[in-house]
Amino acid sequence: MGVRKIRVLIVDDSLVFREVIARGISSDPAIEVVGKATDPFDARDKILEVRPDVMTCDVEMPKMNGIEFIRRLLPQYPLPVIVVSTVSEAVFDAMNAGAVDFVTKPDVQSPKSVEGFIIDMIVKIKVAANAKVAQPRLIQTNPAVSGSFDQNKIVVIGSSTGGTEAVFNILKQLPPMMPGILIVQHIPPVFSRMFAQRLDSQTALRVKEAQTGDCVEPGKVLIAPGDQHMRIRKFGDKYRVETFSGDKVNGHCPSVDILFESAAKEAGCNAIGVILTGMGYDGAKGLLAMRRKGARTIGQDEQSSVVYGMPKVAHELGAVERQVALSGIPHALLSLLR
Repeated sequence: MGVRKIRVLIVDDSLVFREVIARGISSDPAIEVVGKATDPFDARDKILEVRPDVMTCDVEMPKMNGIEFIRRLLPQYPLPVIVVSTVSEAVFDAMNAGAVDFVTKPDVQSPKSVEGFIIDMIVKIKVAANAKVAQPRLIQTNPAVSGSFDQNKIVVIGSSTGGTEAVFNILKQLPPMMPGILIVQHIPPVFSRMFAQRLDSQTALRVKEAQTGDCVEPGKVLIAPGDQHMRIRKFGDKYRVETFSGDKVNGHCPSVDILFESAAKEAGCNAIGVILTGMGYDGAKGLLAMRRKGARTIGQDEQSSVVYGMPKVAHELGAVERQVALSGIPHALLSLLR
């Protein structure tokens, strides 16, 4: 008896695009397209009829946009949703509404663009099929009151699937004069800049997409560009970042391991490493290197992770000093910094 296939429902108002997705993802033997819907109302009926494991959903649709649909749907039908969108900040609204991941719409006139899109979509469907879907639950705690922090410290954070919301929920609870923070989130190019701008406008911290030469400073957060690795270097008593193109490491560019390994080498016991939700094992070895050099380390726990992959591998390697639920990570961070 064969392994059960992942049952996928495709929701898109474009007939051409529905067929592009359906034909593309059906080429993978592990995936079966069980339905196609033209709008959210059609999709709701199809969900009841075909009981999919994963849904792909366009953002711009008639009758109701994809974000509102996801927000209304998930409390009733907790279903992993992958958002398909043009390059727009709307993807972060969709993640906030409860989507598991997003894929950028390809140029249908470009075979190479479509091929890359389908490869990406197949990988994300397989991850989503095992993801934890929870109703969006914003953490309502107010930003922490500034205390006195050791400004010689730095904080490095790595995340993947489910990470954009996890990072937001951590940063929005941190005070404006935190020691410098560096983040690698697995995210496509262009979106990393949008992500940084969104965090900058919605938290008390100054957040920007990193560029070579940027100083790591109190109150400042640097996000790795979506197609470049990021590492730190120490110059005197200051840290600066380098961003650079390179081969994928553990399947990713930017790679969490590259950032964490540089933190182990350059900052040693002055670093705090945090590994969050995500598929795979990127960051686990780097976090272990940090811990061996005297850094403090935190791993997100299984229950609060959308995908308990990266934190699980790190924990099993012995890289995680403290396992903490997402809601408790800001407090854990602050207690290590005081």
